[in-house]
Amino acid sequence: MRVFNFSAGPSMLPEAVLQEIAAEMTDYNGTGMSVTEMSHRSKPFQAIIDETEADLRQLMNVPDDYYVLFVQGGASTQFEAVPLNLTKKGKADYIVTGNFANKAFEEAAKYTDAYAAASSKEANYTYIPRTFDFREGTDYVHITTNNTIFGTRYTFLPETDAPLVADMSSNILSEKTDVSRFGVIYAGAQKNLAPAGVTVVIAKKELVDGGTMDICPTMLKWKTQAKNGSLYNTPPCFSIYAMGKVLKWLKQLGGAEVMQQINERKAKKLYDFIDQSSFYTNRVAVADRSLMNVPFVTASEELDAKFIKEAAACGLVSLKGHRLVGGMRASIYN
Repeated sequence: MRVFNFSAGPSMLPEAVLQEIAAEMTDYNGTGMSVTEMSHRSKPFQAIIDETEADLRQLMNVPDDYYVLFVQGGASTQFEAVPLNLTKKGKADYIVTGNFANKAFEEAAKYTDAYAAASSKEANYTYIPRTFDFREGTDYVHITTNNTIFGTRYTFLPETDAPLVADMSSNILSEKTDVSRFGVIYAGAQKNLAPAGVTVVIAKKELVDGGTMDICPTMLKWKTQAKNGSLYNTPPCFSIYAMGKVLKWLKQLGGAEVMQQINERKAKKLYDFIDQSSFYTNRVAVADRSLMNVPFVTASEELDAKFIKEAAACGLVSLKGHRLVGGMRASIYN
């Protein structure tokens, strides 16, 4: 019996996708082998990666002047890749709204003059700032669009003259996105797209083609990956293949617009129950509540622990909150 898995990542995959992958595990499309065994230089895999990119472009309406790259190392590796690829003037502004936003900020500080243009740390990251102290001449402004641990999300985009860079790891394709508003979008796949292993980078071509810092490793250069069609070395073939299946499932569902309606309805049901309860509490500013990650607590740590144990016995697993927040967290991805 499958459980209801509320893990913050890796997350549940659509059961229809899992069944299709299982059916093809020993023989993909008549090749007589699994995707996990085939050469990334082969025609069958080239067709897989080409179709996956095309479907992602269609679902997100990615303009032609953007590269779509499939890279390794998770979003955390992109915390370094972003400054290494984009630093020209030597300044970058970060909006620090959670644990991963802060990690990205700290990594950037190793390579450029990173500056916190706003932060919600003083309130334990329970809201998204509305005012920003952006500097002139900054190479880019970095945001984390959804905060997995603290349960907040951006419902607006900061106005800035610099390219906007976004870590969308935990809400990509959960709602409609205007890609043209961003210079770079990156996302680890293990929340809404695929099993862990592949990271998507969507980047404006003029930013990628403009050169990198001299110390940028070859494997972290977006230009290297763009020039080689994400096949500079062996990519995470299985994760890309699985992503292709998930994207097909999303297209059949109706795309990001329909998925957003489902997610809004699903999150509302949970938030309404918490708000109407005298037993559970969500501490996030209502206007900034995430559609993907819902933290909540009871009146005591003992009751939290009891809830988590008894929920697991009912097939509701991975509901324990992150150690920085405590309590419970329901991650309700696509």
